Amino acid sequence: MRGVLSRMSRLNTVYIGYEPAEAVAYHALVASIIQNCKRPVNIVPLDRRKLQWCHKRPPDLKQSNSFTYTRFLVPYLSEYRGWSLFMDCDMIVREDINEIFDWANDAVDVMCVQHPDYTSSVATKYLGTQQYNYPRKNWSSVMLFNNALCQQLTPNYIDTASPADLHRMKWAKNVGSLPRAWNHLVGEQPERHDAKIVHFTLGTPCWPRFRNCEYGDEWELYRNAVNWYLPEDLEDTG
Repeated sequence: MRGVLSRMSRLNTVYIGYEPAEAVAYHALVASIIQNCKRPVNIVPLDRRKLQWCHKRPPDLKQSNSFTYTRFLVPYLSEYRGWSLFMDCDMIVREDINEIFDWANDAVDVMCVQHPDYTSSVATKYLGTQQYNYPRKNWSSVMLFNNALCQQLTPNYIDTASPADLHRMKWAKNVGSLPRAWNHLVGEQPERHDAKIVHFTLGTPCWPRFRNCEYGDEWELYRNAVNWYLPEDLEDTG
């Protein structure tokens, strides 16, 4: 048993923001990770309702989902050790997610796809909340944390820091860059065939008006891979 636990501790860990109103997106993303990874990963849903023991910050009007702030708890939840990945739930992964950890650079605090001069093309988000544009927008939607260098991200700091300081990564001394294929913004950037992480930032295809978007068919395949059976649906072979 001790040997099994030792091997498990070396698996890469992926934290995914969980939004109850979009639970199907979380499960589609998990299905895409499992289908494409060549070795297992630890997958942790960041459900705000389960984090009240370390996250006291009340929701605010500008918060577009329930993991707006909990994403920054990843280094704390990782005990400030090793590397951990955070992802928004409105995504799918098309390659082995373990490959993103190969980009880890011990000299930087956090790594992300840096979208230069990016502003959204829409005024409202998929749940009707206002779309806000700000420097470094969408940098924090995929973050590869060098946990040992992120010790400023304590629960108290996350509960009290301004949204700008958190999402613009003012807590980091050095922000490293990931290739753009690791956070492709559907509907906001030119179409590309080689995306490794597809980000449905305007809305996942579970919403009718986004069903025919770029990579929408692939998202539907992963959504359909999440099968639900009731007892009466199963053939009685006994």
